[in-house]
Amino acid sequence: MKAAVLQGTKQLEVLDWTYRSPIAREVVVKVKSCGICGTDQHIYHGHPGSAEVIPPIVLGHELAGEVVEVGAEVSTLQKGDRVSIDPNIYCGTCQYCRSNRAHLCNHLQAVGVTRDGGMGEFCLVPEANCYKIPDQMTFEEAALVEPLGCVLHGFKKVQLSPLSKVLIIGGGFIGQLFLQLVKQQTVQSITVSEPAENKREILYQLGADEVIQPMTASNLEADVVIECVGRAESMELAVKSAAKGGQVLLFGVAAPETMISVSPFEIFSKELTIKGSFVNPFTHDEAISLIAKKVVDVGALISHRFTIEELPEAMAGFTNLKVSKAVINH
Repeated sequence: MKAAVLQGTKQLEVLDWTYRSPIAREVVVKVKSCGICGTDQHIYHGHPGSAEVIPPIVLGHELAGEVVEVGAEVSTLQKGDRVSIDPNIYCGTCQYCRSNRAHLCNHLQAVGVTRDGGMGEFCLVPEANCYKIPDQMTFEEAALVEPLGCVLHGFKKVQLSPLSKVLIIGGGFIGQLFLQLVKQQTVQSITVSEPAENKREILYQLGADEVIQPMTASNLEADVVIECVGRAESMELAVKSAAKGGQVLLFGVAAPETMISVSPFEIFSKELTIKGSFVNPFTHDEAISLIAKKVVDVGALISHRFTIEELPEAMAGFTNLKVSKAVINH
């Protein structure tokens, strides 16, 4: 098969790549669409935190496609099934898996991170990680189920009320997903902090009451602050912008070495609740439903589409392309 193979830091080549036959409970998926995530860029650039990635490897953990081959013990799937993939593979035996916190698994693996993923024509996937999608759902939409599932996990960590003033820091793809989920609730107001002027229109279309520059966000007092950037300054802003009794969700993925300056007295005196959110435990079905019912529109958020052949150049110049969300279509 043809695949974009990461050979090392900033070394992505389109090669003829082989894959083994599926074992008992695996399937072969012909990849139809694969999202490009910020994590893929971190791995490509060799940033800290991607040490578990061992080249050569095919990246791509946001993927969907058609089942073309099944292992001998596969019972829930057959050839021709259209599926979206949850990439995270849990061991099932560590203390976290056994205490209903499988996403914190000590031996976590992931399609497209620790094993070959969706930036190739075919992908080997455990049966348990495949979710059938309805006929009306496009493969592009199905590939973006995974990031919505991650957002859903974070969204469930905050409590909203009709009086809640919500601040979303970061108006990119993830912020746009959070915005759509918050808009489905009854809240007093939704403000998005986003420096890029070209994103203002879609943020208003998706339901923002106000879109502001980051430097003015610290003047706000929001009951719920959702940080979607992962930079020190935006995470510090999240804490400063929280009102008394406020909730802060630090969702953006920061580099492992990133440190922030936070006043413990501010947390104490404002009685803040600060939470993190990691991957997407058991939210895949719900995310499929939200997309299928058009409660969340992911297709409208795609800014760029690439082929496998275009990937080496696209990944190298990703920042300059001003990508909001990109997918690879096969």
